[in-house]
Amino acid sequence: MSLPSHHPGDTLLIDYAGGALCEGASLVVATHMAFCPCCRRMVGEMEAVGGALLDDLEPDSVSPDCLDALLARIDRDESLRPPPCRPALQPPAPQRPAHTPTTAARPIIPEPLRGYLGGGLEGKRWRFLQPGMAVIDLRTGSSAVTRLVRMKGGVAAPQHTHGDIELTVVLEGGFSDELGSFQPGDIAIGDPSIEHRPVADPEGCLCLSATIGGLRLTGPIGRILNRFMDF
Repeated sequence: MSLPSHHPGDTLLIDYAGGALCEGASLVVATHMAFCPCCRRMVGEMEAVGGALLDDLEPDSVSPDCLDALLARIDRDESLRPPPCRPALQPPAPQRPAHTPTTAARPIIPEPLRGYLGGGLEGKRWRFLQPGMAVIDLRTGSSAVTRLVRMKGGVAAPQHTHGDIELTVVLEGGFSDELGSFQPGDIAIGDPSIEHRPVADPEGCLCLSATIGGLRLTGPIGRILNRFMDF
């Protein structure tokens, strides 16, 4: 298996290392890093630098009853509760033996994604989205719509743009769009400036995506379908 050629970029990796990404976006970035030793190393270095900076800070003095007061405030105001922890980064999934045919092999589901699925894909129910395209929705909080997306070979997603940001990492197979060709481990980044129409490679495609701000179908037909379709 070749290494990814499309990466999150420094800004997203810094936000991931600092815990600034929502849970869905963190899951996509962590899944990319399961394929990408380069990004894992960069995040490790960023976390080490952040830890060193924290060690150099002088601690502020607090009153003896500070903890009790904070816990009481959290009990009163649910908005003060800490956000869910970002997915923990795990070692990459084992590579497929070179002699194993792609058609007979199971999709690669690395940690931390396996934890969200409760294992692999066996027995999971897929929700129909359009002909040749189905999804499994994942629970990652309300900030992002996070789902596994499965597309049959040659199937195209509707032409669309984005309300905010969309992160997609390929797990198996691949797809192409106006931004290039994406293979296992590659991460695609969409934003409101991008309008594209991903098309699955002939062998099909399995992806993990996190969408913040929703999608908006474009073109005359898309504007009508926006009222009825759940993308």
